[in-house]
Amino acid sequence: MKKICYVLGDGTGPELTRHALNVLNSIGKYDFIEAKAGYACYQECGTSIPDETIEIARKSDAVLFSAITSPPNIPNYKSAIVALRKVLDLYANIRPCKSFPNVPAFRNDINMTIVRENTEGMYSGIEWREGDVAYSKRVISTKGSERIVRYAFEYAKHHGKKKVTVVHKANVLRETCGLFLEVAKRVASEYPEIEMEEVIIDAMAMRLIKHPQNFEVIVTTNLFGDILSDEAAQLVGGLGMTPSMNYGKNHALFEPTHGSSPKYAGKDVVNPSAMLLSTAMMLDYIGEKGNAEKLNKAIYKTLKDGKKITNDLGGNAKTSEMVNEIIRNLS
Repeated sequence: MKKICYVLGDGTGPELTRHALNVLNSIGKYDFIEAKAGYACYQECGTSIPDETIEIARKSDAVLFSAITSPPNIPNYKSAIVALRKVLDLYANIRPCKSFPNVPAFRNDINMTIVRENTEGMYSGIEWREGDVAYSKRVISTKGSERIVRYAFEYAKHHGKKKVTVVHKANVLRETCGLFLEVAKRVASEYPEIEMEEVIIDAMAMRLIKHPQNFEVIVTTNLFGDILSDEAAQLVGGLGMTPSMNYGKNHALFEPTHGSSPKYAGKDVVNPSAMLLSTAMMLDYIGEKGNAEKLNKAIYKTLKDGKKITNDLGGNAKTSEMVNEIIRNLS
């Protein structure tokens, strides 16, 4: 039986996680174990990510991680998700963005995946001040660049994609982005059947709005990927429609891309799609491709029928009603 570590999180996180667990219980049998992380955990335990949580995550087959709150005004506060990404070496953040029926979107033919380096770049965590000047160190390594670009090409190969777009700013950031682009070209030469396209980040932000249907797999550095993935999410209906996987050689963590939305906590109104699509990605990762496909189809059918969808999708159903409809459609 697969062991699933789950984190309830903050704000709307607990209700979304419990809905995901109910869906999983409707599909199969799993060994669930709860772990604490986030702001509520900090208030209770004095840390946002206890050592016990890290150990549970290490010993589990996958981690289902819901939305958390990361307050900016607490000195030395550690982001739980950033800490887990680093300690588990979850170097790849994979965010599929695709159009769904009955979802207000920019176009109905978008189907791209953004592969974002997850452990270095501007999120290296190396920051300091000298007087009235603040500094952040951008870290780009050959190892980090090679494994994320290779992951993108392998992902494209596995999913039948024909093009990988490498996003950078090597015309200005000549050393860091220069290294990233240099490595990307070398890795791309090993995949002659897949086209490599390189695009500068500011042009990419424009082209993503102008012709999003032209992109299949996009790979880039940490900060650029963080920004582009939110932009891409809005093109397909918002963060409530975009799941994600944080992948490493030995571990993987799955989470919706949206925040904790504390003002909606307990109101039973938020869109559960991103959380459940992330759950489907988790099922695929642990080897249950049939159940993953089953859940994806149930979500798709629920959206296409449009009878039980939440307010942000143009409906008037509660979160629980939409989840119950998805569970009904599993059969």
